[in-house]
Amino acid sequence: MTSHQLADELRRVATTQVSDITRAVKEGQKSIALNEVRDMARRLSLLADAFVPKSATEKAEPQDGAQAA
Repeated sequence: MTSHQLADELRRVATTQVSDITRAVKEGQKSIALNEVRDMARRLSLLADAFVPKSATEKAEPQDGAQAA
């Protein structure tokens, strides 16, 4: 993914989620607004994870679990 594609995806996520949050707040739907905030955080976290290489420790964890079983 190029930096341009990343910027487009960030813009899309932010625009969509903020629009949904704003609508929910205006309608007095606190729980929906909070769910939208959580969803935005999850999406941004997944996007960030796609750009952070896993450390050697994280890669070893599934193997360790398999050996313990």
